[in-house]
Amino acid sequence: MLSRSAPRTLAEAIIASHSADEAASGSICRVNVDFAFANDITAAPAIDEFKKMGGRHVFDVKRCAIVPDHFTPNKDIASAEQAKKARRFAREQGMLFWEVGRVGVEHAFLPESGNTLPGEIVIGADSHTCTYGALGAFGTGVGQTDLAAVWVLGETWLRVPETVKVLFRGRPSEWIGGKDMIIALIGKIGVEGARYKSLEFHGEAISALTMDDRFTMANMAIEAGGKCGLFPPDEKALDYANARKTRDFTPIYPDEAARYSETVEIDASSLEPTVALPHLPGNARAAKECSDMEIDQVFIGSCTNGRMRDMELAASALKGRRVHDRVRLMVIPASYEVYNEALDRGWIKIFTQAGASICTPSCGPCMGGHLGILAEGERCVSTSNRNFVGRMGHAKSEVILAGPLVAAASAVTGRVTDPREVFERGESMK
Repeated sequence: MLSRSAPRTLAEAIIASHSADEAASGSICRVNVDFAFANDITAAPAIDEFKKMGGRHVFDVKRCAIVPDHFTPNKDIASAEQAKKARRFAREQGMLFWEVGRVGVEHAFLPESGNTLPGEIVIGADSHTCTYGALGAFGTGVGQTDLAAVWVLGETWLRVPETVKVLFRGRPSEWIGGKDMIIALIGKIGVEGARYKSLEFHGEAISALTMDDRFTMANMAIEAGGKCGLFPPDEKALDYANARKTRDFTPIYPDEAARYSETVEIDASSLEPTVALPHLPGNARAAKECSDMEIDQVFIGSCTNGRMRDMELAASALKGRRVHDRVRLMVIPASYEVYNEALDRGWIKIFTQAGASICTPSCGPCMGGHLGILAEGERCVSTSNRNFVGRMGHAKSEVILAGPLVAAASAVTGRVTDPREVFERGESMK
């Protein structure tokens, strides 16, 4: 077992705090799990595996959850049957479950509701469980069988990942957000650049980011192959967590002398509004270089960019403007907390007056589910996290990933657009 004085990365330190095994990179540790969940798609097979294992009760009803978010409200009979199965199991177990109208996208709703907290190990049957790294939690996605085992045992095994230290130097301009930064990183290291590694974020630019931007970046760690994407918890993260927590937590930090497999440095002050062209999140380009690409649809939402800051930026670009006649715009707040705040601040009215469709907080079209599926030959600018072939509909459609400013500006012009072009007359974004 590592001595207490052995320097640890944040991933190693969190795993060590949850295991009696040696938490060195490459070792396999048996760990206690703080929170474990599935969604309306992954719950049904997890429930089947739970029963095959002889499971009778989940390990803790307050730490096990099912979050219906992908096909809510149910889009067809099949999705309704899946939700029914999940609902029945959750009620039988007495575990956490929230109905449509009281929930949202899992990776926005769970931290908002104080169910995922700094220093914890969070296991979800969804690949974007890495989102909780924004709080300094080791969040990672697993298959349904592994999730079922966690529900039974309250523990799982993890191979301790090596850690890549990502250092964002300088302060980004007002046009740059977490989405631009994470696409720039993936463009630099590639979609396998952090395969089964932890990305640990540091630097002046990181300290300046809002929590919403940090959630965006942690969310897309998986798009670089990462096991997790971790932010050492600072005052912003702790204030966020303390205001929402459902239980006590202990934040954990990396050691100053921690050993990293490599260090990647990016000058955030030199970044420009960035997009990822089809069909990989690492296909990064400056938005202004793609202004000849006409579009059919824009989607603003998802677990990546459906939070308050995203709605605020989108509203700033759409205020007093109209969506291009050739374009349809879907805006889907990631939770009802976001939806209601957007209502109070007048942003929903800005969206509807611009010509947008506003939908129930859910994943929507992100994974080709509903509320905005693409037809053959159509092209969408999306604030979601993946642009693989057929991700949002037809295999011959295209998805361009972008942040909310680029997405909203593109909805106005009908083509991929650097937001500075829309604000060129000097209007304030605020």
